[in-house]
Amino acid sequence: MKRDNFYITTPIYYPSGSPHMGHAYSSIVADVFARFKRNDNCKVFFLTGTDEHGLKIQKAAEKANLEPLIFCDKISKVFENLTKKLNLSNDDFIRTTEKRHHNSVNDLWNKLINSGDIYLSKYKGWYSVSDEAYYNDDEINEKNGKKFSTFSGSPVEWVEEESFFFKLSSWQDKLLKFYEENDKFILPLSRKNEVVNFVKKGLKDLSVSRTSFTWGIKVPNNQKHVIYVWLDALTNYLSALNYPDVSNSLFKDFWPASVHVIGKDILRFHAIYWPAFLLAAKIKPPNRVFGHGWILSGDEKMSKSRGNILNPIEIIDNYGIDELRYYLMKEVSHGSDGNISLKSLENCINSDLANNYGNLCQRIFSFIKNNCNNTVKKNHIVSEADKKLVNETETLTKDLRENMDNQNLNSYLKSVINISFLTNKYINDEEPWKLKKSDAQKMNNILHLSLVQIAKISILLNPIIPEATSKVLNALNLEKNERNISFVDGKEIFSDEIKIKELNILFKKIT
Repeated sequence: MKRDNFYITTPIYYPSGSPHMGHAYSSIVADVFARFKRNDNCKVFFLTGTDEHGLKIQKAAEKANLEPLIFCDKISKVFENLTKKLNLSNDDFIRTTEKRHHNSVNDLWNKLINSGDIYLSKYKGWYSVSDEAYYNDDEINEKNGKKFSTFSGSPVEWVEEESFFFKLSSWQDKLLKFYEENDKFILPLSRKNEVVNFVKKGLKDLSVSRTSFTWGIKVPNNQKHVIYVWLDALTNYLSALNYPDVSNSLFKDFWPASVHVIGKDILRFHAIYWPAFLLAAKIKPPNRVFGHGWILSGDEKMSKSRGNILNPIEIIDNYGIDELRYYLMKEVSHGSDGNISLKSLENCINSDLANNYGNLCQRIFSFIKNNCNNTVKKNHIVSEADKKLVNETETLTKDLRENMDNQNLNSYLKSVINISFLTNKYINDEEPWKLKKSDAQKMNNILHLSLVQIAKISILLNPIIPEATSKVLNALNLEKNERNISFVDGKEIFSDEIKIKELNILFKKIT
């Protein structure tokens, strides 16, 4: 894959229930990175979708008195509609019930059979239908006579059945070597340490088929077995690139994936099973797995079973999509769990969006409209205050690419917010409203630099709040091909004269 090509994925979501804030968070995180890369002139492929096989789906369909595929058609559409509600820029939406996906899974399975990494035996152990995951004895506790996973808290049941196994145990040392040679394969670092410690304790062979239910992709040449839902689901990252046709342009341009964005609860599948499957099949593993934390309500993970879900659709309808996107990216540390509430959402909208960025844009555009006939023209006399603002902005922008390349969105956003604060302070200190009669040229210089700053801030915030920033960039008459971060490399955004259009209020304060 070329250096300036970028392939990013969300988890594919399990449509056994309605979308919640965790789905929204993962999707928006991936979308922000995809949009940033496009704004940095990269060729981007952004994938999301739904994981539609497995026992949990079969049971949910039975409960709804629907055939599994009809059930999946209905629920998957909800998730596809969510991509539009969240204003995602995804290039594809994969469903594991599609023929292209079946072809990919069958090919990967056959490669693992041919490599000798899959064998037939019998499975005895603990299985969680909710997680679609197997757990060891030391990962189980008992409460009120029932067994639960200590990792997820989900109930588990004892399973005994004939099963195909993947020789995961034989990949233990190879995986540890892979992690060592690819030190940023797992981010943040805390997640890497967690995975390495787990692998060092020893890996058991993994059951990769089931016979106790029927909803899934059948094992080639053995129709009583259904392929384990995680081997099936993980392959979606290849399916969307038309694998097994490795000569097609999508696969050649975008594999290996640049980054899989996932929640920490599915880290084991992505950081252990997935690279092992791929290495065994002689396919390059992805460049990175980024495992973000959980969205919390109070001190608990947000989940349907706990009844503490904040509905992203309702929040968007009540507050706006940019407002939700910004809040989640600002308030949730991208390696840790994040605690969210309506009160902190409202405070964030008022302080950051309405009072800082929104106010900065509004005051400058209104002043230019009322005093300069929507046009400002600078001369080349640069004051010390101008130099200071430009230099401080350059300092704040110099690490932005590195921050985004390492999924350090919090540092990125903090820098952009600081640029906005600095620009507001510059305007307050320079007081252009006092210069209309005494020094109109200096007033124009101040306003010109302020518009340049607003353009930079808007371009940098565009991946996070695309609707509001697009309004600003439209009002600045910046063409779409000019809305990139090349100014970080010293490229000028505007000529000496800037004409603007009227700009309405971007964010209303919540009282």
